[in-house]
Formats: sequence, structure tokens, C-alpha cells
Amino acid sequence: MVVEVKSRMEVMEPNQQRVESNILLLGAHNVGKTALTVRFLTRRFIGEYGDIESIYSRVDRVDGQEICINIWDSQAEGKTCSVSDKQLQWADGMVLVYDICDRSSFEAIRQQLQLIRRSRKMSSLPVVIVGNKRDLQHHRRVSGEEGHLLALTERCGFFEVSAAETYHGVLLVFHRLVDLVRETRALRKSMAGVRGIVRSMSAVFGKKRAE
Repeated sequence: MVVEVKSRMEVMEPNQQRVESNILLLGAHNVGKTALTVRFLTRRFIGEYGDIESIYSRVDRVDGQEICINIWDSQAEGKTCSVSDKQLQWADGMVLVYDICDRSSFEAIRQQLQLIRRSRKMSSLPVVIVGNKRDLQHHRRVSGEEGHLLALTERCGFFEVSAAETYHGVLLVFHRLVDLVRETRALRKSMAGVRGIVRSMSAVFGKKRAE
């Protein structure tokens, strides 16, 4: 199922093009991935969902640029979370979600991060860690400090939010990851330009030496 939700936008400038950011949500079962997605798309909170894996789209304006944010809401089995080759090829960035009231869901994303950083294909993907269900403080099993420390260690963004209570915090999560995706793309483009210059210079000097 593909759902497109268009947010309010300014008129595009003639020389601007819409870009896309593909965001993959990973996390154990029942951590609130779909609740986060629907809150971002519609500003509403719905407590119960079926186990349906879907890709949703929302067109937003971030720093003056029109961006189509595609969100793959993955479904996990039990207390584990995994990423397929298809998801990996699709994703520009990842949101790893855990439930602050469920330590096993936190350990699941910790293990997933280790796999991501070991993979050459995934190691450069921007990642944001999200501790959900912040409204249930009296049931908390994972401290905010633990989440912050994991994010710092693995070079990720970090947020604690409540999909049930607020829209703004959820909005910040997705917009922050979009920013990281844009920064990564700009860095790759810059590195590609540097490599091109180096190759050109090597070719010129190699030709002179041959003469």
C-alpha cells in the first residue's frame, strides 16, 4: 500500500526540482513505528494498527526545498529487527525505534546498529535513534542517558518522543534525518568531484612523464 499525503507548501521556484528522501523505519514489534509514521503524516495518533508493511509518502518543504519523504514502515517479528537487501538498496537513511519501557527493544536496535556499522554498504547511511513512549515515564526501563550514549558511540542522531502526545517532536525526527541525508549526499558529491580532479591531474602528469 502506498499513501501520499501532501503538506502545505510554498510555490516552487522555476529552477527548483523536487528531491526524494527514502527513510526506513526499523525496530522490534510494538515499539510504535506505525504510530510515529501516521503522526508525522496526519498529525493524528491512532493506538491500534494491523501488521501491514507499507510505504508512505509526504511532500514537505525543508529549508526552502521541496522534498518527497518516502517512509518504509517495516514489520518486525517479535523482539528482533532486521534489514533486507531490498530495504538497504532503497534507503537513504534509517530511523531505529525502541520503546523506553522495553529494554529488549533497545537491545534489538543496539544489535542492528552493530550490523549496520560492520557493513560497507550501510556504514555511511545516516541513522536517527528514537526512544518512543516518553509519556509512560512510570514504566521506563531505558534511561535517556543510555539512548544518548548509544547515539554518540554510533554517530547517530537521538530523540525521545511520545507519538501519543505530540506532533512536533515526531516532526523533528523526520526533518533531522532528511537534513542528514542531504548532508551525506552533498559530501558524496564533493568527494566525487575531488576524485575526478585527482584522476584528471594524474592523467595529465602521467601523459607528461610518458613524453
